[in-house]
Formats: sequence, C-alpha cells, structure tokens
Amino acid sequence: MAESKDYDLIVIGGGPAGYAGAIRAGQLGKKVACIERESAGGTCLNWGCIPTKALLKSAELYLKMQKAEQFGFNVENITFDFAKVMKRSRRVAGQMAKGIEFLFKKNKVDYIHGKAQISAPGMVSVVEGDAKGQILKAKAILIATGCKMRRIPGLEVDGERVMTSREALAIEKQPKSIVIVGAGAIGVEFAYFFNSFGTKVTVVEMLPNVLPVEDHEISKTLARSLQKQGITIHTDTKCENFRVGSDSVKVDLVKSDKTEEVEAEVVLSAIGVVANMEEVLAANVKVSLDRNYVKVDDNYETNVKGIYAAGDIIGPPWLAHIATYEAVNAVNGMFGHGKPNRVKNFPGCTYCQPQISSTGLTEQAAKEKKLDYKVGKFPFTASGKAVAGASSEGFVKVITEAKTGEIYGAHIIGEEATELIAEYGLAMELEATVEEIHQTIHAHPTLSEALMEAAAASMGEAIHI
Repeated sequence: MAESKDYDLIVIGGGPAGYAGAIRAGQLGKKVACIERESAGGTCLNWGCIPTKALLKSAELYLKMQKAEQFGFNVENITFDFAKVMKRSRRVAGQMAKGIEFLFKKNKVDYIHGKAQISAPGMVSVVEGDAKGQILKAKAILIATGCKMRRIPGLEVDGERVMTSREALAIEKQPKSIVIVGAGAIGVEFAYFFNSFGTKVTVVEMLPNVLPVEDHEISKTLARSLQKQGITIHTDTKCENFRVGSDSVKVDLVKSDKTEEVEAEVVLSAIGVVANMEEVLAANVKVSLDRNYVKVDDNYETNVKGIYAAGDIIGPPWLAHIATYEAVNAVNGMFGHGKPNRVKNFPGCTYCQPQISSTGLTEQAAKEKKLDYKVGKFPFTASGKAVAGASSEGFVKVITEAKTGEIYGAHIIGEEATELIAEYGLAMELEATVEEIHQTIHAHPTLSEALMEAAAASMGEAIHI
C-alpha cells in the first residue's frame, strides 16, 4: 500500500476557489496540499476570464486604431495577425499560471499535479498524473472542482466546426462566420471579439434579452449597440436541427412559428456550465448533491463531517471572484478564524464594449418584490471625461428605496463599467445611502463622477443633466 502524507487541509482543484483556499490556509500556518489535474489557476485563469480579456483588449485596441482620426492621428492600412492575437492570449494565461505556482511556494502549499478522488472521509487518492497512487490524509478536505462548459445535446464538439469557449480560445485561424448559441456573458464577449476582427457573427438566445440576468434596460441598450456594430442578434429564438458539414454548419433558428436556416463556418456553444463532479467521490462517499452541485451549510461544510466545498461546484452564480470569496471564508471558518460569510451582494461584469457591470437588484426585480423604489440615471454623454475620451456611450443607473435612499442596486453600461461598479459594491456593503454617495466629492473630470450624478439624480439634485 502506498505511503500516506498527512495534512491539515487537502484542496481538490486549483482554480479561483481552490488556489485561494489553499493559500489562505497556508497564511494561517496550516499544512496544505492542492491537487489540480490541469494547470494552476483552473478554468478562469487558463481557459476563461484571463485569456478572454487578453483577446478583448486586442479587439478594443484594433477598433480604437480604426477611429484614430477623431483623435487627430492619420493611421492607414491597419492590419492584424489573428494567430498572434490568439498566441498573446495563451501567453498571458501561461504567465498568470506561473504566478499561482509561485504563490503556492511562497505560502508553503504542496502543489500536486494530478486527478484526485475522495476515497473516504479524511482521505484523498491521486488516481491520475505524476503523483498517481499517492494517498493524502487530512481532517479537512475542500472540494473546489468548479464547472465545465455545457454542451448542446446531440452536437459533438470537434474543435473545428463545433466549439465551446475552450476550443475557441485555442484556434489560430479566424472563422469567416460564426453562430454563437447563448447570449450570456461568454456568448456576448466572443461575439464582440470575433465581430471586431471582421467575422460575420450571429447570436441566438432563447430568452427575450441578451445578458438575461442583467437589468432589462441595460440589456436592450447593449443589444442596440452590438447590432450597430454589425452583430446579428436573434432573441426568443431556439436552435434546432444542426447539420455539420465538411466546411460549414447549418442550423434552423425557430422563433414562434417561423423557421430560418443559417449557415456558418463555426458554431460556438455558450449555453452555460455544468458541475465538474466526474469521479471526485468514491462510491462509498455519499456527499449530498442538488442537480450535481454540492450542497453545503453556512460553514461551507457538506453533510459529511470534514468535507467542505466552495466556488462554482456549489452552484450559481458561477463567477471567479465569488469562488475566491467562498473558499477564503470556508477556510477561515474551518480553522476558527471567524464565522464564515455567505455571498450576498456581488458584482457581475461583461467585458465587451460598451462594458456592463451590476450589483444588487435589477429594476424588474424591484418591481416583482413590490418595493417602493426610485431610479437615478446619468448618461455618459453628459460626462466631460467620457466625451473627451470619445467614450460617451452608456449610462449609470441606481435603484434606491424611495424614502430612505438605501441602495437596492446599481447598473452601468459604458467605458470602464467593470472598474466603476466597485464603489457601489462598497457602498452597499457599508449600508451607505445615495445621499452619502452624492455628498462624497468625486474628482473632476472622471468617469466616476457619473456614479455621484446618478445618485444625485435619484434625489432630483443632479447638476449636469
């Protein structure tokens, strides 16, 4: 029998939940092992958040160079090398993965490359990889195996004609046309990227709006912007009868009683994610699941004592920053470093242009809850900094309690929206009111002034509109 190693904590998965939980335990002086079957950083760092942002930055820069004349520059015959754009994305991901490995060493975390399985409470076996056969023991085990891309039923992903976001991040040849199934953040970001470089893009969404989880006014504004950029959008539409050929894919778009055939070089499935629980548990380990997601209590502990879970594997919202938050709180709790917090308010971000960000309730949610609310809005067309930077598209929208000014939610569409949302996140965490946002002096000229002006608008006191 293989010799076992003893730890205070074993983490299965090296993504934003896994590596953060392992590092936090290391900071607390615990003996920790983190087992990851692919690369440190998980899906987010290697095949999600980070490489896609590298691609989107390239797209944004290319489009800005095409509009250089409005800034006084004469730039002609701008060309791009699509393969180099993709290679830069992979290089950025690789650099960040090495950074995680450095942090493991710094915090004395044993990083094990391999596939892990919980063979019994308190015991983990490495079943594949360099450390195959190794047995690890610990009083605490943290499952942080995340999610993988959901695939369209009956449609085989081949990496050439049919892809998920993972395969799309590895291509070197630009497709002339693409159908993207799903208009959540992943679908919209890839639509913006491919369209920026001249690919003919068609986006299909079953629900009435792109970015269905966002405030409807924001979603509709984004849809108009993307259509203006040249992206074809079909909402309230289903994809049926995919026909994969040698050089294209045909699919029927069904809306109400109308059917339209669309043909494209590539189909990208962006219909969400599914829990990654494949062989994580041995048959004798009975952790309670809900739709294959791990059920946990307020301490992030499962029904089996000593087995915890955090991140995407415990269910939506599937966001890297939430995974990190949950794992750090889980580790703090399991080692007596304060009572764990569960996620309440959180920012959601989409990195197309214009960018989208939000926190708290949408206006439709406030209506459904029958809340007495007010709306304050401020357009970036009235922002001196936005106009000076030729980035005046979009607005800030804040939803507040009508009498007290309590902030129910904030929504932004526009330049640097994903950076700006943090102020409203902090305000809601501290239970600040819109009056306090309004009375906080914001530097002029800045984009952040729009946050203050939207707060003022909810009180009828906005100066610049």
